[in-house]
Amino acid sequence: MSRIRLLLGFIFALLNSSALGLEYDFVTSGSVTKLMNKVYTVRLHSHDVKYGSGSGQQSVTGMNSQNDANSYWQVRSPTDEHITRGTPIKCGQSIRLTHINTNTNLHSHHFKAPLSKEQEVSAFGTDGEGDHLDNWVVVCSGKYWKRNNFVRFQHKETKAYLTCSDQVFGRPIHGQQEVMATLRDDTGSANYWKSMEGVFLKPTETPNKN
Repeated sequence: MSRIRLLLGFIFALLNSSALGLEYDFVTSGSVTKLMNKVYTVRLHSHDVKYGSGSGQQSVTGMNSQNDANSYWQVRSPTDEHITRGTPIKCGQSIRLTHINTNTNLHSHHFKAPLSKEQEVSAFGTDGEGDHLDNWVVVCSGKYWKRNNFVRFQHKETKAYLTCSDQVFGRPIHGQQEVMATLRDDTGSANYWKSMEGVFLKPTETPNKN
């Protein structure tokens, strides 16, 4: 998938969402959204700035600003499955999260995070295509990922949860919070995220709300 195709998909979602999807309860395949951390209230963020240690891949951080365009991610099919656009994402389903502005995928591996020394989270790939380490499982209650609920994202390969530490970066990304992955399965921790601003594709049929 090229950068142009991804941006056109974003525009298509905007034009075909009903009232920007505000009346629709579910996060769907193809939707574009910002994700807010439950504890630190930062948005999941990336930019064309590489880590100075670990993998050296594109950094992923937590951003305090609600208005930064570098915090938009598109919900896409995983590398080993196709999910039709507009289909509600089920709890337990694997997805990819593709960063709109750089066309890279949310990614993790066994490199150490730069500040906490937990598991590094990066943005990886070219033109929206990376590898199997881009796959994340949506962990939630009920049948579907609901927009008004906090969910967790578990890295399919390493089983670690997407989370934030309490540490912030200096230059060149001064004040942005570290995002990493952890094996700690703690319901009171910062590994919960909520879909916030965005554009949500609506399917032709509404699933049962359970």
